[in-house]
This record gives sequence, C-alpha cells and structure tokens, in this order.
Amino acid sequence: MVKARSRTARVGVPAAAPIVITALAALAAAGCGSGAGAAPKITTTARAGVAPTPPAKGAYFGAYVPPEDVARPKSPTGSPSKPSGSPDGSESPSAGASGSPSQSPSGSPSGKPTGKDAGKPGMEPVAAFESGLGRQLDIVQSYRGWKSPFPTGLDSSVLASSRYLLLTWGGADTKEIILGEHDELIRSRARAIKATGKPIFLRWSRDMDKKSSQKRVHSAADFIAAWKHLRAVFKQEKVDNVAWVWCPSARGFGSGNAGSFYPGDDEVDWICADAQPGGDYDYRDLSEAVKLFVQWARGRAKPIMIAEFGVPKSYGERRAEWLRAAARTLQDPQVKAVVYFDSDEQADDARDTRRAFAVTGDKRAVSALREIATTPYFNPRNLPVTSD
Repeated sequence: MVKARSRTARVGVPAAAPIVITALAALAAAGCGSGAGAAPKITTTARAGVAPTPPAKGAYFGAYVPPEDVARPKSPTGSPSKPSGSPDGSESPSAGASGSPSQSPSGSPSGKPTGKDAGKPGMEPVAAFESGLGRQLDIVQSYRGWKSPFPTGLDSSVLASSRYLLLTWGGADTKEIILGEHDELIRSRARAIKATGKPIFLRWSRDMDKKSSQKRVHSAADFIAAWKHLRAVFKQEKVDNVAWVWCPSARGFGSGNAGSFYPGDDEVDWICADAQPGGDYDYRDLSEAVKLFVQWARGRAKPIMIAEFGVPKSYGERRAEWLRAAARTLQDPQVKAVVYFDSDEQADDARDTRRAFAVTGDKRAVSALREIATTPYFNPRNLPVTSD
C-alpha cells in the first residue's frame, strides 16, 4: 500500500476443502509500501467450483448502484433512505452450480457493457453505471434487511448474468439468534440461496463493531456465537455456494476493537472492511482509511474485500486525484475484490457533500474510476472494455 500522506485535515471527532492461492511478493513491492510486509498465502473455506473464490491475480471490481426506488437527498430538511435493495419483482435465476459467473461457449465472459441487461428487473441503474465505466462489473452489491426475502428483482437479474452477487444481509439481535429464535427464517434464506445454484458473496451484519449496532449485537462474543450459529444452519441445509464475508468498519481498527469480532479463520472466507474516508475529514486518502485494517489482515491468510469505498463530493476537483491514489493502494496482493459505493444515500441532506459518493455528473471522477475499472489488475476476468 502506498504510505499514508500527511495531508489529512480532521474536523470534529477524534481520531468443502480449502484452496490456496499464492500472493506474489513482487506485486506487494509494486503496489504496497505500508511497511506491513508481503501478503500471506491466501486460503478460503469456500468450495472451489461452486462458491466465489479469489482470482489468482488481481482483484474483482464491483459497485453498489442505488436502485430506482431509493430516495436521494433533495433538501436540507430531507433525510435519505438507507440502502434497501432492489425494487420488488422476480426473475428466476438460471439453474446450475458453476464456480464462476456464466460464460460464453468460448470461455470468455458473455456480458458486455452494452446495456443489454437494462430491461431486466433492477438492472437499469447498473447498466447505466457500467456504460460510463466502460465495462461490466464483476460484482454487483445489493442490500437486504434481516426479514427481507431474497433473491428478488436485482438479485435474480445479477445471478442470471455473468456478474457475481454480493448480498449484504442485515443483522438481528445476536442473543435471539443464538437461542434459535430465528432458525426458521435462517433456514428459509439458506434454502433460497442454495436454490439459486449460483456463487454468492454473503456479507452478514456488516459494521457490527459500530456503536450504532451495539443494541442488537451486544458484544463481540455474542456476535461470534451468532455468526457460528448462522453458518451451522447453512451447513445443515447443505449450502455450499456461499462465500462468507466478514465486514466490520475500517475505522474500527483504530478507534475501536473491530478485530475482537472476528469468528476465526475456519468460519470466514473473505475479510472485509467498509472504508469510506469519514465525514469528519476535510481530505483523507484511502491508504490512511484502510492502513490499520490491512495491518491486522496481514496476520490472516484470507483474501481482502474493500467494500463501500467512495470519494466524497466535498473533495471537488481532487476527487480524481483521490481515486488514482486509491488505485495504487488497492493494488495489493491480498486485496482480491473492491466495491465502489456509488450513492449519496448516507448524506443527511443535499448540502452534506462529505457523505455523498456518487460520481454521476462529475466527468473527472468518472474518468478516474473508469481508469481503475479498466486497468488489467482490476479486470482479472478480462471482460470486454469499450472505448471512451
């Protein structure tokens, strides 16, 4: 990772058999200068050929693109809705259980950024984003509440395509989960995922380390017990097309004790962090935001996913500079997936540009994000790229 720059200005708040992929030290030297050392060998409990597994080289590129029914901040008094997922609708995903998204007979991914999927449920915003990006996404993220059924709408459309689905599933009271009070719901969701027959990233109860989650999470020990309970139910249902993504906040490795929520290497397939710069910073490089998380991750032989990273609109003309620096940071041999958060939903109102991350309408930012997505390192499946 590139070393954290000293330009940070902060305001307000104080600071199933495993597979093995060898991370090349040469890549670490080229893309990571944090002093943390080369990445370890990467292992995962996910079943190769059925569940999502890391690319041998480079990192998948994905994004969260808000569905059409998600509110945007419109006035200083308006409060935007939180990520909720795709609009209602259904489309049966293709059957089968391949280890990678659908491919054409030639072996090349069949999808092209032509907008041909725009007519499928929930896909119009994604297709529009991909058009500006110049290529199809490897990963499309969707959000589902604890009691929300899935897959629906966008989920099914993604699963029927050559994209991976990153399903971010909300959490519930951990003590209730441990006591088995939600087993019927968990089994229903497990069976639904199994029935898709497609590889799915499952990110359950993200940001469990935040104070805002404490009322339902209770403690690190309770979270770990609940995580293991979920996995046990999924195992009973013989669900093997899921890669389990553990994802606290990156900030929790500095101001909190995020690492204490880790269930263990035998319970996690991907380690992840939500890595937005933070609204209490005037300017902060991604390298600074993820530094402590990556140092912690070096001790785990797991692939890293950087989810919900984004450059605030408040950075103005420096957004493109931020994204290009982020690209250097993310070219780390242990980082195997990156997911851009192209949304303004977290902003308190239209004037809150520190929590607005959508690049639409910002030509320089779109161009810089396109540079990342079309760099071979972030296109490990060699998806077709369109001209500007």
